[in-house]
Amino acid sequence: MKVNIYDIKRKVVAEEELPKVFSTEYHPNLIRRAVIAIETAKLQPKGPNKKAGRDYSAETRMLRSLPFMDRTINTSRARLPRLKNERHLLQGNVALVPQAVKGPRAHPPKPEKILEERIKKKEKKKATFSALAATANKELVRQRGHKFDESLTLPIVVEDSIESLKKTKEVVEMLKKLKIYDDVEKAKEKKKIRAGKGKMRGRKYKRRKSILFICSKKCDLVKAARNLEGVDIITVNDLNAKVLAPGGVAGRLAVISKPALEIMKGW
Repeated sequence: MKVNIYDIKRKVVAEEELPKVFSTEYHPNLIRRAVIAIETAKLQPKGPNKKAGRDYSAETRMLRSLPFMDRTINTSRARLPRLKNERHLLQGNVALVPQAVKGPRAHPPKPEKILEERIKKKEKKKATFSALAATANKELVRQRGHKFDESLTLPIVVEDSIESLKKTKEVVEMLKKLKIYDDVEKAKEKKKIRAGKGKMRGRKYKRRKSILFICSKKCDLVKAARNLEGVDIITVNDLNAKVLAPGGVAGRLAVISKPALEIMKGW
């Protein structure tokens, strides 16, 4: 499968065969598993202290033969464990049960619960290659909701000069020439304030993903494009299923630099 090599003004400067990795079969289920594995690996175990609410010497005495004030049965009161901090047991406060003041939580999160969904290394690699190959499929890119000019060949490959762009306005100008800036505009329009308490927890906005830039190394483009809405910039060696298929849905609109494409030929 051949693609056009564009310059930053959309002029076709060459035509090149895509690397072998772009012929990888599409595996949506595997891609989704890989994305979930990456996301769950960030989760941290949580839960209360095992002794919380239980570190009391409370008793239940279920013998009718005991004096009225020293038993917890047949007293017209709740048959619950009580603290031995008063003269008689029945005068003590209820403890050790979830409905009691300072009692333990009923069903708290368990720190021993396994949160991470693991995936084999070979499966993870295959998922990354499959998601990368999906960037060359116009139908999948269209289904994902990206806006692009149908006359472009996917993925969009741009010559070396893209990595030397230093200004955001230069990147915007290039995207307008390539007729894919509408995708950034769409992401900007879809930015919404989140409902609920997430607003107070560092995730005020719901944001959409737009273009993915793939570079050969850390370059000037990283700072020039990072402030555009929904845009991600990543080096070719850091590629993973999550950036290629956000939310586990493959078919991201990708702009690849020519040096990055050369590195992919070795895969």
